[in-house]
Amino acid sequence: MPEMNTAATGTWTESEIRQQPDSWIRSLNNIDNLRSSIDGFLTPLLRKSDLRIVLTGAGTSAFIGDIIAPWLASRTGKNISAVPTTDLVTNPMDYFSPARPLLLVSFARSGNSPESVAAVELANQFVPECYHLSITCNEAGSLYQNAIDSDNAYALLMPAETHDRGFAMTSSITTMMASCLAVFAPETINASTFRDVADRCRAILTSLGDFSQGVFGSEPWKRIVYLGSGGLQGAARESALKVLELTAGKLAAFYDSPTGFRHGPKSLVDGETLIVVFVSSHPYTRRYDLDLLAELRRDRQAMGVVAIAAESDPIVEAGPHILLPPSRTFIDVEQAFCFLMYAQVFALTQSLSVGNTPDTPSASGTVNRVVQGVIIHPWQA
Repeated sequence: MPEMNTAATGTWTESEIRQQPDSWIRSLNNIDNLRSSIDGFLTPLLRKSDLRIVLTGAGTSAFIGDIIAPWLASRTGKNISAVPTTDLVTNPMDYFSPARPLLLVSFARSGNSPESVAAVELANQFVPECYHLSITCNEAGSLYQNAIDSDNAYALLMPAETHDRGFAMTSSITTMMASCLAVFAPETINASTFRDVADRCRAILTSLGDFSQGVFGSEPWKRIVYLGSGGLQGAARESALKVLELTAGKLAAFYDSPTGFRHGPKSLVDGETLIVVFVSSHPYTRRYDLDLLAELRRDRQAMGVVAIAAESDPIVEAGPHILLPPSRTFIDVEQAFCFLMYAQVFALTQSLSVGNTPDTPSASGTVNRVVQGVIIHPWQA
């Protein structure tokens, strides 16, 4: 990591947004080099027909699982699900089954969040045959150090620069995302194939210049809604959190799926609301996204309804929209990285527009880069 930050906004947050494509390739190259040892750990586990794989983390780290678990489960045929550590520590009896072997995949930027450490300990306590894959950005963190000292764990360290210095997780989330995909689906996601994703995201960041012009315009929004289907709902959730974090709640942010949004949440739309629809690349799912996009524009209730899509379509072009830079056809789990580029830059620019300091947006100190104030209670049946 450079000692001086030379980004246009003078923030670590911007530097960490811009470094992402390079960090992804650096990490995936490292995974290629470690493939023998990774396979030595994973292959015997994946042969277990009753193995359960849980992707976990707290906050943004939890959303990694939301984004990638649906595709990984479909791609690998394995029992893969996402459960936040914040749920595992409060309700371990609901999520840990002693009857089946478990691989707990823990994501963490610092690896020092109390829930991250406690979830590993509870898993070991509840599940006799328990294994751990810790994917983290901090070599000095408890999660990494505990994993390298454990017989039932494998520790995968991200490039040092992804231990983001800014308040919000940017390069840390996407690098851990890409790395987990490469670990479990190397035939599809690897250092070679992922260069297309990195190149497309570089083009997105280049197209946004010095970020001074914003992403979706400069209207005085009071709330923003991100919508995405399947794993893209996880990307929508992360996008909403970035706005809340970096504006310290001065811009209210929500998320949902396009089909779910009709069932009540659509009530929040008013003349001060911006809606952003992440349009799926899957031809079937895309039809549902476009249906709601057209409906929201017909309603004329929102201040703006923006579509972000890889392919042009009359419904997309009927209103404000962003087309991704040209590339090969992306599956949605790849496209999520592109959508997150826009969302991260939007959150950064909104932070500046409300007078916040993006690297330390919580002036009150009530929210911290590494969560504080969590008491971990010993398990009692």
